[in-house]
Amino acid sequence: MNWDALHWPEIGEATLDTLTMSGVSLLFTVLLGLPLGIALFLTGPGRLLEQRAVYAVLSLAVNLLRSLPFVILLIVMLPLTVWVTGTSIGVPGAIPPLVAAAAPFFARLVENVLREVDHGVTEACLAMGARVHQVVLGGLLPEAWPGVLGAITVTAVALLSYSAMSGAIGGGGLGDLAIRYGYQRFQTEVMVVTVAVLLLLVQAVQWTGDRVVLRCTRR
Repeated sequence: MNWDALHWPEIGEATLDTLTMSGVSLLFTVLLGLPLGIALFLTGPGRLLEQRAVYAVLSLAVNLLRSLPFVILLIVMLPLTVWVTGTSIGVPGAIPPLVAAAAPFFARLVENVLREVDHGVTEACLAMGARVHQVVLGGLLPEAWPGVLGAITVTAVALLSYSAMSGAIGGGGLGDLAIRYGYQRFQTEVMVVTVAVLLLLVQAVQWTGDRVVLRCTRR
């Protein structure tokens, strides 16, 4: 391997692109996935707003999106991606499919986290005359907050992985660099460096998320 052939500025730019597309996608994923996860929880069997038909539709939509392989989702969403961002390549072209893949995943994590909250919290809020939105905002979410932060961390790590796959259709970032140089031009040193950078990013995100969750967990 010829390590002198590595173009570090391009690797740095690809790393920044990966962080940008993952960070922006995480923001939209939380904005969409958190209310969706709360809706799944509230409309589920035995919950405050039990609506079996609504829950079935939401659950089916979430499962359909989660079951699609991300590479297939990238291709299927090309027309929608172009309509939303004006392009299907680069960082802007990667964000819509990243959000579409991660939001259902995050919503299901949120639903599971809310299920683990002691039912007594809901009963106590209702006994004090709280309405549904007050139960959610004042009782359930504060209790579930460490779990939600843990779910955000897991989703952020998944987005880093997805962002690397988006390089298969010119999505930019480290995945794109690995495919163009490591796979198509047989420059193994580029592949090794991009994998190492991705591993470091995942470790950094997981370590930071664990510290934040630990700090927010009530003892």
